[in-house]
Amino acid sequence: MHTFQPYPFDVIELNPFTKFGEDWGALTSEYGGKINAMTISWGGVGELWGKHVATVYVRESRYTKELMDSGEYFSITFFEPHYKNWLKYLGAVSGRQEDKIAGARLTINRHKEVPFIDDGNFVIICKKLSCTQIGPDDILDPAILDAHYKDGDYHYMFVGEILELLAR
Repeated sequence: MHTFQPYPFDVIELNPFTKFGEDWGALTSEYGGKINAMTISWGGVGELWGKHVATVYVRESRYTKELMDSGEYFSITFFEPHYKNWLKYLGAVSGRQEDKIAGARLTINRHKEVPFIDDGNFVIICKKLSCTQIGPDDILDPAILDAHYKDGDYHYMFVGEILELLAR
């Protein structure tokens, strides 16, 4: 296991466009002793309701959605670029059928009770604040529906209060 240290909020230099959109991350959640992680390339960080927050988007069909619905906490882990193939694996395989964290040769660590991927280098620890379904009536641009939702598998937006930032 690697050693992660708290990282101060006031010195963070994280470009959310690069971190989420280009580098990707891993969303990890747990419920009832089951841990799952999935690749995310949509997300953000900012301020909402007087709190530092992170948003992540999970499709209804994903196993992680079940754990996110039931659990109270989640983590977002970011990695060095050479982990991209492992992240592709996390995005392609279902946690319902196998332990895909082990299949990707990644390791779980914990900060307090919240699991995260130990192989990363920066972690956002969150407490779930809200979950909102994004359905066809919520999307105003028809091109988005055509590009991302032809199969009807819509996303849910989870907002989590950022409790801690960790760096290796």
